[in-house]
Amino acid sequence: MKNLLRTTAIPTLGLRLIVAIIFLSEGIQKFLFPELLGAGRFAKIDFHDPAFWANFTASFEIICSLFILPGLLTRIASIPLLIIMGTAFVTTKWPMLIEKGFWPMMHEYRTDFALTILLFYLLMYGGGRWSFDLKLYGKTEQ
Repeated sequence: MKNLLRTTAIPTLGLRLIVAIIFLSEGIQKFLFPELLGAGRFAKIDFHDPAFWANFTASFEIICSLFILPGLLTRIASIPLLIIMGTAFVTTKWPMLIEKGFWPMMHEYRTDFALTILLFYLLMYGGGRWSFDLKLYGKTEQ
């Protein structure tokens, strides 16, 4: 029974890969397609100085994802991404909730919600057994 309750390294590694690949992809795309996903999108949601904020956000998405991918400073790298997710909710999903209602907002929020939950997991539990965090600091909660 004890072996059934033991957590393996695979789940956290998989969660890290999901989070890192999605944020890395989204950050790169903000630079590749600025009118659609970068400054143009930030302008549509009324950010002051949209080019700055799009590039700032994209840079953090790329840098933090490159830390999360190998499990290096995983908890610290999760914090800016959680701030990005909170800002995305407040600026895009909250107005949708007010204007269109709960179910349309939840449909649009599904990926953001999943990523936010995964980021909270990484913040709480770190990079897991197969991470540089474990090699550097010698402990993990898993």
